Amino acid sequence: MDRHFISGVALLVAAICLLPIGGVVAAALLGNLDTLRHLAETVLWRYTWTTLVLVALVGSGSIVLGAVTAWLVVTTEFRGRRWLEVALVVPLAFPAYVLAYAYTHILDHPGIVQTLLRDVTGWGPRAYWFPEVRSVGGAAMMLTLVLYPYVYLLARAAFRLQARAPYYAARSLGASGTGAFFRVALPMARPAIAAGALLVVMETIADFGTVAHFGVQTFATGIYTSWFSLADRAAAAQLAIGLLAFALLLAVLEQKNRGAASYALKGRQAPFSRTPLSGGRALAAQAVCGFPVLLGVVVPTIALFAMGLRSEQDIFSPRYLEFLHNTLKLASVAAIVTVSAAVVIGTFRRVHPNRVSTAALYVGRLGYAVPGGVIAVGLLVPFAGFDNWLDARMEAWFDVSTGLLITGSIWLMVAAYMIRFLAAAIGAYDSGLATVTPNVDAAARVLGRSATGTVRSVHLPILRPSLLTALLIVFVDTVKELPATLILRPFDHDTLAVQAFRLASDERLTGAAVPSLIIAGLGLIPVILLCAQVAEWRRTSVAAT
Repeated sequence: MDRHFISGVALLVAAICLLPIGGVVAAALLGNLDTLRHLAETVLWRYTWTTLVLVALVGSGSIVLGAVTAWLVVTTEFRGRRWLEVALVVPLAFPAYVLAYAYTHILDHPGIVQTLLRDVTGWGPRAYWFPEVRSVGGAAMMLTLVLYPYVYLLARAAFRLQARAPYYAARSLGASGTGAFFRVALPMARPAIAAGALLVVMETIADFGTVAHFGVQTFATGIYTSWFSLADRAAAAQLAIGLLAFALLLAVLEQKNRGAASYALKGRQAPFSRTPLSGGRALAAQAVCGFPVLLGVVVPTIALFAMGLRSEQDIFSPRYLEFLHNTLKLASVAAIVTVSAAVVIGTFRRVHPNRVSTAALYVGRLGYAVPGGVIAVGLLVPFAGFDNWLDARMEAWFDVSTGLLITGSIWLMVAAYMIRFLAAAIGAYDSGLATVTPNVDAAARVLGRSATGTVRSVHLPILRPSLLTALLIVFVDTVKELPATLILRPFDHDTLAVQAFRLASDERLTGAAVPSLIIAGLGLIPVILLCAQVAEWRRTSVAAT
């Protein structure tokens, strides 16, 4: 009975994860094609082209920034390296749309930079050319500055684990340092860099806040426009199908890349020894590593603080306290539900290591490849239909109105967050569970513990650090999530992210700075954990040498 209970709950979680995909497909097939034909004649190709260009720019920029900075902090020694090695992770705390608000205030026509330029030179508004921040290039810059740490962290780990023998062999055969990097070190780290780049690309196609603020037309903005502006759910679902297909293709590529990843050398190998840099080379290394930290953390933080001080937003007002309460409540509930679901699916896979449990685990991981807007549409279409049907039946049978029983509650939002972030919770749970050998489970069963009893009294105490990490990651990701929240939120449940987006949409950027700073502050929590891990590795590596 105990094992059947775990299996039933795990399969229910997997079914919920599949529901948005089924809802999107059903809504797309059942709806008419009139709006989609109109979109195809007008903006569909623009959506496709802009999305692909954005993916190419952000992916290539993140690879260059992440791989080069990782190589420098692992293999060279220069003043400030230890601080920069940790600081390069911090941009992960900022959602891209927060950077977009800050840089619009700095670089837009009425912004600080252009105003100062006109004051100094005396030029008129049309007497000079200045790069347009509200563009595809501007959106790519914002996304690159906050997403490159995915590549940096994985590339840094790969370079750290690489043996130095092949690299120095290439150097002894006449290759320059740059040549040996491109011919030996970089190809050996390719699986890790590719995995980070695929994560970057999936986050890019899922982004809504940045592209919407900059007026860049992508599939994500097209879904939102079709849903709210055109009031055509079928067209939104049909656009979501295209975005979903692209996202699932990337998920398959990531899975194949991870399965093919291997190291050329096995066993214990001597790691790289850092090469001391001085003079111009040290300054160049400091500039390369400091550039993304300066643009991704320092400049936007200063700008947001300056904007916030001039705003009329009172974070202690009842209205803002309600935004904060809604945000913390949603994020806390979503974190607990998501981590609980990860524990159930992970236990199901451990108790029943068969094809069904493997499929359930794979389905649970699919959510990270599905953009929040697609999940929202896939959930809202079937449940809105169910709410309408139930309300009509109850009115006819009992003269009672049930209203929006499901779509008017926060539970549909919690389900969307669980689907979107379950992969992160499963990853953290699996990494901790790898330290618990099957003999521990066998000993607990011999002593009379059931499967759920083993999880409760053995696994959970051992996995407490991993589970706390998973809770924090899901909590902060929920705080930052924008498209699913915009589509699914009830009327009385605006969050900090929604408030920031609303103020920025009204061009009240100074007001948007206040909720943006709170979101970034909350985002620092898991980043601090990552930074602590980086510092811990540095101490251990120094002690080992």
